[in-house]
Amino acid sequence: MRRSWADAGIIGAYLAFSVILFGGLWADLGQGYLWNSASDQNLWEWFFAVTAKSVQHLENPLTSGLQNYPLGVNMMANTAMLGVGVPLTPITLAFGPTVTWAIALTGSLAGSAAAWYWVFSRHLVRNRVSAAVGGAFAGFAPPMISHANAHPNFVAWFVLPFIALKVIQLAKGNRPVRNGIWLGVLTAYQIFLGEEPLLIFALGFLIFAVVYCASRPREVKAMVRPVLLGGGIAVALTLVVVAFPLWWQFFGPDSYTGLEHGQVGNDTAAMTRFATQSVSGQPEAAAAVSLNRTEENAFFGWPLIVLMVVVTAWLWREAVARSLAISMFLMAWLSLGSEITVLHENTGVPGPWKLLADLPLFESLLESRLAMACVPAIGALLAIATDRVFRAAESGELKLPVRLIWLGAVAAVLLPIAPTQLLVQKRPPTPAFFADGTWQTYVAPGGTVVPVPLPSSGESEPLHWQMDAGLRYAMPEGYFVGPQGPDDKRGRYGSYQRPTSTLFDRVRDTKRAQEITDADRDQAIQDLRYWNASVLVLIPREHSDAYRATVDLLLRKPAQFVDGVWIWDVRPITGRR
Repeated sequence: MRRSWADAGIIGAYLAFSVILFGGLWADLGQGYLWNSASDQNLWEWFFAVTAKSVQHLENPLTSGLQNYPLGVNMMANTAMLGVGVPLTPITLAFGPTVTWAIALTGSLAGSAAAWYWVFSRHLVRNRVSAAVGGAFAGFAPPMISHANAHPNFVAWFVLPFIALKVIQLAKGNRPVRNGIWLGVLTAYQIFLGEEPLLIFALGFLIFAVVYCASRPREVKAMVRPVLLGGGIAVALTLVVVAFPLWWQFFGPDSYTGLEHGQVGNDTAAMTRFATQSVSGQPEAAAAVSLNRTEENAFFGWPLIVLMVVVTAWLWREAVARSLAISMFLMAWLSLGSEITVLHENTGVPGPWKLLADLPLFESLLESRLAMACVPAIGALLAIATDRVFRAAESGELKLPVRLIWLGAVAAVLLPIAPTQLLVQKRPPTPAFFADGTWQTYVAPGGTVVPVPLPSSGESEPLHWQMDAGLRYAMPEGYFVGPQGPDDKRGRYGSYQRPTSTLFDRVRDTKRAQEITDADRDQAIQDLRYWNASVLVLIPREHSDAYRATVDLLLRKPAQFVDGVWIWDVRPITGRR
């Protein structure tokens, strides 16, 4: 009973801390917006809302025609996180997608910490405090907090500890059939939570397993049969569940073959600096060596790096600790990318990632994210080291108050990278034209709303308007991942653009109205008909006069101001009534 209360207290503390981190969002679920998410909160809420709508109406959740009309969006080829969106459908329908978004982030952080604690406390160390320290780090490490601004799929690591556990139990020969079934179920579910985290974790775990087997070669022979039996069952069961969704992802409508990001490995300086969202946060120093606030994938801080070197040397004789340490260091090295960068300078020295960068699946991965595999390894090493100290103290080998000294040292190392509350600001209100249903007067059955400019990765507010309108109209283009073009299956963010869309982009770039030719007008009619457009909508915004003047010239008709927006009714042009 005492152990149960201890478990409940530790897991409850993780949950309370997670709620505090997202306190600003929970305090304002109506207008609160995680500021560092850029466009991603709108996108994830859209994923959750569309998934709930599909479940409610028994539609295919692997696709949606609400963006990128008329082609649609391959939801399985995007980070739709169906493993959360589907079971939380009742929440989304009852309270809205922002509540689901808040639950997904809060629950994933706390759940990841709790899952690692559970596995550490039952299978790695004896002492609950040791496991709690390791679990806390694994759940709330700087890379996890960085992604918690925008990427719940990279925060939801609560299944991965149990996948690792089942593989280890298979290697030990424990109930290969039963554990194989569980491994298959967990792997299939993880695919619907996040495939990229699964790939990263699997690579790190593979390194751990190879090093461990090399350290204990006499144990390998006994592992082969149960691993093959249980692993075969797991693969078969996983394929039964995910074969069709994966086919849809890679070969279905609007699928793509890869997503190129360029060289985005970690600068070596990113390993020792402090993350923006931490007690000792250094925003300018972090920004100099990271892609953005949501991709601070290392930033462990120099005190922790020093401690890990010390712990590795101390525990080197233990096979598990040694294997964890080697996996940690190799994954950190891989995360440096195809060419090593030191203090913003390309050294010309090739990194080991160059050997993997062009392989299937790996070509779409941001290599800086490989450092996230270091997080559970560091958590496990902290748990093991703390447990060894506690056991030594209990045995009477050390006369000093060694437990307090050790915990004080760990606290001093971890406090600088402890997370701070995530920044939340109010999002712009949805125009009354959408919120009050006025749009229905102007949209013909099957017609679309065309925002000016069109939705994109940098222009995601139209997704929020669409959700507030009940997802009852479609839009062309949008923010998602799809193919480069009709004959180019390489991936890109957003749709390939029609000429009228690029015309609006020129307004944004030049900040002035564009000169319009008859050819532009003819092309606009073609594009509007392709989009089945019923109405163009422009909200009062920066440079709205330039947009309005351009569209007035393009359509040879002035805009009308209706319920807070400028509109152009194009049903007479497109023939939609």
